[in-house]
Amino acid sequence: MTTSYAGEPTAVANAQLVSRLERIPVTRRLLLIRVIIGSATFFDAYTVLVIAFAMPQLVTEWGLSPTQVGLILSAGYVGQIFGALGFGQLAEKIGRLPTLLITIILFVSMDVACLFATGGTMMMIFRFLQGVGTGGEVPVASAYINEFIGAKKRGKFFLLYELIFPIGLMSAGIIGYFLVPAFGWKALFIVGLVPAILMIPLRVLMPESPRWLASRGKIDKADKVVTMLENEAIKQGKPLPEPVVRPVDPKTTAKSDWRELFKGIYLKRTLMIWVLWIAAYTINNGMVTWLPTLYKTTFGMNTQDAIFYGWITSAVGVLASVVCALTIDRVGRKRWYTWAFLLAVVPLVTLYFLGATTALQVTVFATATYAILQTISFSLYLYSAELYPTRLRAIGTGFGSAWLRAGSSIGPVLVGFIVAGVGIQFVFLAFAAIAVIGGLTVSRFGVETKGRVLEELSP
Repeated sequence: MTTSYAGEPTAVANAQLVSRLERIPVTRRLLLIRVIIGSATFFDAYTVLVIAFAMPQLVTEWGLSPTQVGLILSAGYVGQIFGALGFGQLAEKIGRLPTLLITIILFVSMDVACLFATGGTMMMIFRFLQGVGTGGEVPVASAYINEFIGAKKRGKFFLLYELIFPIGLMSAGIIGYFLVPAFGWKALFIVGLVPAILMIPLRVLMPESPRWLASRGKIDKADKVVTMLENEAIKQGKPLPEPVVRPVDPKTTAKSDWRELFKGIYLKRTLMIWVLWIAAYTINNGMVTWLPTLYKTTFGMNTQDAIFYGWITSAVGVLASVVCALTIDRVGRKRWYTWAFLLAVVPLVTLYFLGATTALQVTVFATATYAILQTISFSLYLYSAELYPTRLRAIGTGFGSAWLRAGSSIGPVLVGFIVAGVGIQFVFLAFAAIAVIGGLTVSRFGVETKGRVLEELSP
């Protein structure tokens, strides 16, 4: 199946490689790639929340003040901003796999360092550095997986991988519930070492992204990867249709320049996706982080019941994510996001008019809102990666996900100010306004990517 590209212009050779890559079915190797990367992403999500379940013991053991607790909890998110911005650019220069390896080694090594922390300052520094690795891994992994899959299968394949992130978040609470009382807070960080055991040795089974190789002019190496995937598909009895060669813009093989995010067609896409990241995560993280506290302080629940009610919201969000993963390729990204944002306004406004006076009201309507918007927040990595060409994909996804961290910080602060100032019901009115902004933005400026080849979407 190998094709000779000697003497051919790079853009023409790239177009031929893309046409071959687009027809390749989902093989065992591609499923293995999803499992390996998914394992790392699961523990990325686990690492994000694990400190919250270690903190009750650390407060007593180290005598931490509320200010120190807040700084430690926020340090990881601040690090994630730097990781999302920095590693996206590195992935365009040195490749997806080397960058992923660096991010995984960083957050695993800092996981080890956390085991030896003896005070709040040390833990804050280690969590910041761990956040740098965590923030870099997910957007680069998103770009990497997107670049292997054809247009018709891309949404479902990718989102079944991305589903592992909310599951990882939910699992952190379950693991913490059982391990901390029996073995102490360090047990949580020992579990976080699993990605090193899984990911680093299995890396040899993962080829570099052929789209990235071709974009850097490494046509022969890209050809070897595509040929390997074709041969494996044939051995597995999967038919290969004839490739359909589509023209590819010569700019697809140009060098990456982050300033291009703010030029031409990409300016509108960049600003649009930033609004979606901020809107979805301001609402969802604002609610999910505050709900257990609201249940306890506002409605007088005991701690165990408050945590359980909060967990219900997270669990329903995972179920909604499964539905989204299985159907978004049929519905389309733009249509799904528009209706999801606008539909989320209904339970939010309902809570405002009801006054959010009982825990049952909040549980039902806040959970409905979270589940609807979770289908957006967990799939934005897919949409972000589709909006940019190979030379900008990791950078654009990284820049966009940096606003995820900003929204994650804004939401809880906004809730705190509103609850203290005018009351809980106005929290939901403010979130409804943000959801309207998100829906109108994607309706007006969104680009439909369903079933379209990446190179057609982004020259």
